[in-house]
Amino acid sequence: GRVFWATVVSLVVVSVVGMFWLYFDGINWMQRSKKRNVILMVSDGFGPASETMARNFVQQVRGLPVGYQSPLDEILVGSSRTRSSDSLVTDSAAGATAFSCRMKSYNGAIGVDPERMPCGTVLEAAKLQRNMATGLVVTSRITHATPGAFSAHVTHRDMEDLIAEYQIGNYSLGPMVDLMFGGGRCHFEAGPHVNSCRTDARDLLSDARANGFHTLDSRSDFDALDANSAQSLPLLGTFAASHMDYEIDRDPKQQPSLAEMTNKALGILSAATKNTNSGFFLMVEGSRIDMAAHTNDPAAHVREIVAYWDAISAVRAYVDAHPDTVLISVSDHETGGFSVAKQLGPEYPEYLWNPFALEPVKHSIEYVSSKLLGQTTDSAKQYEFVRDTVFPKWMGIKDASHEEILAVAQEADSVQLRQLLSTAISDRAQLGWATHGHSAVDVNLYAYGKDAHLLRGNHENTDIGDFIVQALGLNLELITSLIKNDKVVQDTPAIKQAWMGRRDLDAPEHHPHMH
Repeated sequence: GRVFWATVVSLVVVSVVGMFWLYFDGINWMQRSKKRNVILMVSDGFGPASETMARNFVQQVRGLPVGYQSPLDEILVGSSRTRSSDSLVTDSAAGATAFSCRMKSYNGAIGVDPERMPCGTVLEAAKLQRNMATGLVVTSRITHATPGAFSAHVTHRDMEDLIAEYQIGNYSLGPMVDLMFGGGRCHFEAGPHVNSCRTDARDLLSDARANGFHTLDSRSDFDALDANSAQSLPLLGTFAASHMDYEIDRDPKQQPSLAEMTNKALGILSAATKNTNSGFFLMVEGSRIDMAAHTNDPAAHVREIVAYWDAISAVRAYVDAHPDTVLISVSDHETGGFSVAKQLGPEYPEYLWNPFALEPVKHSIEYVSSKLLGQTTDSAKQYEFVRDTVFPKWMGIKDASHEEILAVAQEADSVQLRQLLSTAISDRAQLGWATHGHSAVDVNLYAYGKDAHLLRGNHENTDIGDFIVQALGLNLELITSLIKNDKVVQDTPAIKQAWMGRRDLDAPEHHPHMH
């Protein structure tokens, strides 16, 4: 009996000592020698049907084998559930806050909890607790919902003037984001001014420079950046007044692509952490995948997805060369209730869709509508313009009916005009849309690199935040305690984000060429 109890006591002691060793080893793991990089890529508004559609499009148009896999297909690990704290259908603000604060919050919440109090983000904790370099790369305004949720704390996503103040460090923690690439210069420019969309006279570009930021605003500025040096940090690069152009409309001489911005960010953040024991946290967003789906624009949508794939390929190559890095790619939600099928009439539907209807499209519906609205009062000229240019040259439609041409030529409301253009393309491609908003469907979850296997299966969106916290050994509650008294409501009125993006698509700052 005595031998038995001695054995039991020995096993208990060994177990307890082992548990303590594992616990403290886990805590000290990062601090000792392990360098980690986390790259979170967010494909805004990108659902499973969109991945299928884009794969079909590329495979068919490029004549690739039937078994072709996209850069995302090859790293699929699971799926993410998207509900917010107050709705089964989330918006981007709550969706991103789930990733950044690992917390469910209400639709519209930017880095705040359901009680509208600031919640510490993985980006802030990475900077403060791990001395990591940090970056945000997007194609929307840098002040938009997804980048805002990692770098700011406001009670509603429309408060982009205040989000901009957070991003340049005008709050209790100071500058937390080392590198920002995207659009949205208008929220940093002093108002009232033709290039500003601020509702006050604050000049945040000057404030940013006072806080040590280098500011860029052109393709030539971007090209001049040394991708192997951290000398430019902290860095604020805004390459458009509002959102950057859709990939289908983008002039490479004027704006860099998402993949180009991502590659340069990886180089600069690598240089910044080269001789340190700290890595970097980078959030990259394919922002306008979502906006094309809001407009039900399949041609712009598919090209945004392919541009996102290019950025994924760039990051995967980086991970291959830096095995201490993990890539996570996930959507905040699906947009459009998109289906890779559409029944066009009362007869039994055809079992097909037509990728080749999207191939000749040269411009987004956003671009086309901006060229049609308020351009002329001569109805005959407008009809000819639609008949001879808009349909055949810009949209690749050679068989437009008189009724279609007339309806587009006569429409004066931007939302109705976009609907007509969407129907013209979507019907010919036989692609369906259920909404101009978001849907509740689970979205695909992709991961590659260090510990990617831990994300296998079906997850709540907050699990993405948990994964980052555990990978980097972060304490978000500590950050939350430091920012609890920071300002969460903008002093001046916020610009409303109206249905179907009237602010995003119709506002003058989004069409500077029209001034």
